[in-house]
Amino acid sequence: MSGRPLIGVSTYLEEKATWRVWELPSVLLPAGYPRLVQRAGGIATLLPPDDPAHAASVVARLDGVVISGGPDVEPVRYGAEREEHTGPPARERDAWELALIEAALEAGKPLLGICRGMQLLNVALGGTLVQHMDGHTVAPGVFGAHAVKPVPGTLYESIVPDASTDVPTYHHQAVDRLGEGLTVSAYATDGTPEAIELPPPSWVLGVQWHPEMGTDTRVMAALVRAAS
Repeated sequence: MSGRPLIGVSTYLEEKATWRVWELPSVLLPAGYPRLVQRAGGIATLLPPDDPAHAASVVARLDGVVISGGPDVEPVRYGAEREEHTGPPARERDAWELALIEAALEAGKPLLGICRGMQLLNVALGGTLVQHMDGHTVAPGVFGAHAVKPVPGTLYESIVPDASTDVPTYHHQAVDRLGEGLTVSAYATDGTPEAIELPPPSWVLGVQWHPEMGTDTRVMAALVRAAS
């Protein structure tokens, strides 16, 4: 392959979005995601929800896949009932992104899950989620920051070997029981799993924070290198 690798990033699907004079159903993604891909040396292409049957053919055209942040995963996807603090379902996203994850794993394509994307990766491999926790969200619409510590010997530790790194965070759910084959590769100081991964030769990583909201490109740059 020549040139910059093509990285697909999943998107939101909203019934109503407003910009300038328009208020329309929209596919959207915060600009931080494609900008991070670009700063890391890749070309970003957006992957709006589609028929899950098309996921394998889409992934075949990509060099790497990013599952972006967003709404809570519907609890039925991991065999649980909805709890009080769990948000409304985004069923089209769940179905499409689970299919993208399955296709990327099957094809051996580098895969990065961000926040919701990390949780969905865990669910795709049979894991479960904690539906509500405190301390990792400052206020609605406001990103916080906290430290994460890598687990020695992991893929994440090879990418970010710092003893501790402050990361942009905004989540109220977390990984509970790990999915098949996954290991935790970083923790918050309160013990919350902050990164999960599959062992080599796969390049599959999930991070609970939002690297697109910060200046550290190392995680995305590692995905781009793997996709090259």
